[in-house]
Amino acid sequence: MDTSTTKDIVIDAWKAFATRDPARIEAVFTEDAQWHAPPGNATALALGHTEHVLDRNTIVRFLSRELATLFVADVKSTPRCLVAEGPIAVLETRFQGTLANGRPYDNEYCFVIEVKDGRIRRMREYMDTQRGFRCIFGERNEPRVLAA
Repeated sequence: MDTSTTKDIVIDAWKAFATRDPARIEAVFTEDAQWHAPPGNATALALGHTEHVLDRNTIVRFLSRELATLFVADVKSTPRCLVAEGPIAVLETRFQGTLANGRPYDNEYCFVIEVKDGRIRRMREYMDTQRGFRCIFGERNEPRVLAA
């Protein structure tokens, strides 16, 4: 697979995520897709998740329904850099939005994305977990489920 194709797949995936359309989101992932997030991250805790490796069904539910219950307004992911070599892409992005509790969220993310057969097979997410906690739970960092 050439680099431009890998980049195009990632760009198209981010466009699909923004639609919150389950069918479009599901179509960008392989059946055995996995999303590896930092264990115990604030977004997962606020949504009541205990797992840090998501399968395709969980990814689709998270992006199409759950994310909108936590981030309720002004949601945007602004890519800063996308590089790829063969089937691997690295995307740096800034994610912002207004949380259900009224607080602003603003954090930097880096995703290492593996593409197979034209779809995303694996995503490894890296972020500033402490900043995420402060944005979601405040300075006291008391994790609690914020969205249903």
